[in-house]
Amino acid sequence: MSSSQTPTLQSRRALYVGGLDPAVTQSMQTVETTIRAAFLPFGPIQSIEIPMDYAAGTHKGFAFIEYVDGDDAAEAIYNMDGAELFGKTLTVNIAQAERMNLGSNKAVWSTEEWFKEQSGMKEDEERKDQEKGKELDASMLKEKPLTAGI
Repeated sequence: MSSSQTPTLQSRRALYVGGLDPAVTQSMQTVETTIRAAFLPFGPIQSIEIPMDYAAGTHKGFAFIEYVDGDDAAEAIYNMDGAELFGKTLTVNIAQAERMNLGSNKAVWSTEEWFKEQSGMKEDEERKDQEKGKELDASMLKEKPLTAGI
């Protein structure tokens, strides 16, 4: 997540909208138009972000809406949280910054095993590259016979 998005997500203007129905996926333009039409009555919308599942070719079932004013966002939460859109109940709340939880509070590169594994792999790759270079040099020498001077 870029640092330019962080202040927006931590503000009270950015909303998470979950529970979007897959039937809304005719096209991305249709999805955005539908969401905009549902949330526009509460105030001017600055932006709408709809994360895509590129493998399936559809949206992931949620969106982020940023209002110009925080009071408008609060009004949208009050009115739209629990509302239905295309037969599915929406979850609407303040967007939270993404928090990664990898199950450890220790960096992977701080372990000796990781360091050995990474350094060993690099040595093997360098050795293979050198061998390929030598093979190319040998094949080039075979193709071009040495000519004697004049």
